Amino acid sequence: MFWEIIFMALVGGVIGWFTNYLAIKLIFRPLYPIKIPLIGIKLQGLVPKRREEIATSIGKTVEEQLLSLDDIMGYLNTDENQDIIIKNIRIGILKIISEKIPAFIPHGIKNTILKYTGDIVEKESKDYIEKNMDNLISQAVKTIDVKQLVEEKINNFDLAELETIILSLSSRELRYIEVLGGGLGFLIGLIQGLLIKLIS
Repeated sequence: MFWEIIFMALVGGVIGWFTNYLAIKLIFRPLYPIKIPLIGIKLQGLVPKRREEIATSIGKTVEEQLLSLDDIMGYLNTDENQDIIIKNIRIGILKIISEKIPAFIPHGIKNTILKYTGDIVEKESKDYIEKNMDNLISQAVKTIDVKQLVEEKINNFDLAELETIILSLSSRELRYIEVLGGGLGFLIGLIQGLLIKLIS
């Protein structure tokens, strides 16, 4: 009697585990549609089948809640980035001026011209950027469609690679689901075995 109840519990556990294992596999597999003969039904994993909808949803979420255009502007418009821009403007302009100054100009005078010009360029660049940085970034950022970029990235993923990424992020949780299915199946089998023995 005892071993019969344990056997039913074990069978229930195996069925519970396998059911959840199969359900998890069907989230991703088959990667490409498989037509079942006679029935005419196409079988495909949930994620591959609805990848475009998932990509659209993720893209919309990223754009609206995680990385808005205002956020991008905030990250770009920093003192550090302004200093980098000013430095590069100064270097670029002085390089051009240095190349344009005739060779017969004495080295000391050339350096004086470059230093004076560099100071003016740096001051004027700083004033201009401080006043117009938000507008400059805004114009550049408006050309970026975050939602579309995320959608294209997800849709261009190889299906097997996409499955690997999702599984690597949620492998522990999926394993818990499998174990939970086995545990619940075992418990149900145990209760069922006890009830059958009590009734009989």
